[in-house]
Amino acid sequence: MEANEFDYIVVGAGTAGCVVAARLSESGSHRVALIEAGGEDNSFWIDTPIGFGRLWDDPKFNWRYESEPEPELSGGKSYLPRGKVLGGTGTINAMIYVRGQREDFDNWRRWGNAGWGYDDVLPFFKKSEDNERGADDYHAVGGPMRVSDMARYELTDAFVAAGIEAGYPCNDDFNGPSQDGFGYNQATIRNGRRGSTSIDFLRPARRRGNLTVYTHALATRVLFKDGQASGVEFLRDGVLRHISARREVIVAGGSFNSPQLLQVSGVGPADLLKKHGIAVVADLPGVGANLQDHFQLSVSYRCSRPVTVNDYVNNPLRRMAMGAQYLLFRKGLMATNATLVGGCIRTDPSLPAPDAKLQLRLWGRSITGRTRERMGLHPFSSFLVSVMLLHPDNRGTVSINSADSGVQPEIRFNYFQSARDRKASLVSLRAIRKIMAMPAIASYVAEEMSPGPKCESDADLLDFCRRNGTTNHHSVGTCKMGIDDQAVVDARLRVRGVARLRVVDASIMPAIVGGNPNATIVMIAEKGAAMILEDAAAYAK
Repeated sequence: MEANEFDYIVVGAGTAGCVVAARLSESGSHRVALIEAGGEDNSFWIDTPIGFGRLWDDPKFNWRYESEPEPELSGGKSYLPRGKVLGGTGTINAMIYVRGQREDFDNWRRWGNAGWGYDDVLPFFKKSEDNERGADDYHAVGGPMRVSDMARYELTDAFVAAGIEAGYPCNDDFNGPSQDGFGYNQATIRNGRRGSTSIDFLRPARRRGNLTVYTHALATRVLFKDGQASGVEFLRDGVLRHISARREVIVAGGSFNSPQLLQVSGVGPADLLKKHGIAVVADLPGVGANLQDHFQLSVSYRCSRPVTVNDYVNNPLRRMAMGAQYLLFRKGLMATNATLVGGCIRTDPSLPAPDAKLQLRLWGRSITGRTRERMGLHPFSSFLVSVMLLHPDNRGTVSINSADSGVQPEIRFNYFQSARDRKASLVSLRAIRKIMAMPAIASYVAEEMSPGPKCESDADLLDFCRRNGTTNHHSVGTCKMGIDDQAVVDARLRVRGVARLRVVDASIMPAIVGGNPNATIVMIAEKGAAMILEDAAAYAK
C-alpha cells in the first residue's frame, strides 16, 4: 500500500470521528487516516472542567460560527462555538452526559431505520461507558468514556429540593428508565479532569502504527471516481494534498461541516451546487436540510448568599483558594461544569415524555449567548436557571456560501415559528418561577433580574423569548438517516446515490434527542464503526 493510501479515511476528529478512527484501527488490520482542520487539544483550560467558559470565544480553539438573523427572534443571531481542536466541540462543551429518551430512538426505528430502536442502541451506549456508579441494566464499566457524579453544593441541593416541593418527582438517573423529575446530572469528568473522545479514545489509539492523524488539515472535498468515493483532498501548510481510500471515506464533520463538505464535493441539492459552479455527483436535496437544535431561554437571579461561581471569581482571596484547591486536590468548583442539576418536565401532561429541561447554572452573566463576547460574570452574586425545549418544531438549513470549504456555511435555525414551541416556552418560564418561589430555594433569591417581575403577561414573556432566546449548541440532523426523499444516509449510514461513502456523526439524527447530544453522538460512532467493520468482514469472505 502506498504512503498516501489508506483503507479508511475519517474526515473530522470531533466527538464522532475520534471514536470511529479509534475503533477502525483497533484490530491493527486496517490502515486509517484521520483528518482534522483544528490542532492538538493540549491546554490547561481544556483539561480543567470549568475552563469551557474560557474557551467560549478563544479563536485558537474555537471556529466561532454564527447563525443568520432569526426573523422570529427579533432578527437576532446565535453565536455558535465550534471546537477547532482534536475532539471537536466535545472538547469545549459542558460535558453533561445525557443520552436522550427511549421514545427518541424508538421513533427513529419507526421511521424506517432498522436497528436504531432503544433496545438496539443501548448496548452501544454501554460499550463506551465507564460509569463510576457501576454496571446495571442501563450502565456499564470498563469502556473508554469516564462518566461520573458531580459534587453537591447548597444552591444545587436547594434547586432539586424546590423542584420536588413543586410537585415533580426526584430522579437519580436521567439515563435510567425515565427522565421525569429533578436531580443531579452526570458528566464526562473524572478525578477533576475533562473527558472527551480525543482524550478517552484517540490518545490511546495514536500509539498504533496503522493510524495516521493529520491536524491543521482542512478537507476541501471528497474525491469520486466512477460513482464512488475514492479519497479526500485537503489543505495543509498551504499545500493541497490528496490521499486515497481503498475501502471507504467516512465524513464526521458535524452538523454544520458534514453537509458543507458533501455540498462542495458535489453531493447535495443540485440547484445549490450549480449556483456555486460545482459539478453534481449526486442530487440529494436533504443534504443541509432538517437542522435542529434545542431552543434555550435563561432567567437571571441575584443571589442573596455568596454561594455562586461569581462570588469566588470576583473575590481575589476566594479565587486563589479555589485555584489552590483545584491544583492541589483536583476538587472544588473548577473540577465541575457548574451545571450540576436539572429537572425534566412535561409542558403538556398528555406528552409521552418530558419536553423541557430546566437547569440551574452556578454563575450569572448579562449576555444572552447570542454574541461572541467572553462569558463575563456579573460583579455580584448571581445565577441562571435555563430551560431548553427538548423537541422543538423548528427545522433549519445549512447551505454553502462558497465552493471553498474554508468559508463558514449559511446556518438558519428558523426558531420560534410554531405555536407549540411558544406555548412550551411560556409554560417552562412559569414553571421556573413556581420552583424558585418554593421554600427550599426562595431564601437564596434576592430578585429576579431578567425578565423581571414586571414581565408577567403572555405577550411580555413572548417578547422576552424573542429578544433573548437562542441555540443550546446541540445542532443535529443535517444529513438525516431515513427512507424518505429527504434522507441522506440509510440505516447503515451509507450516503445515497454514491458508493463507499458514509456519514457518522450528529448530522444523521432524524430528530433531535431529548438531552445533550454528545453521549448519543458517541453511540452513533460506536454503532457506525461496528457496521463498517461488519461490512468489511462480509466483503472479505
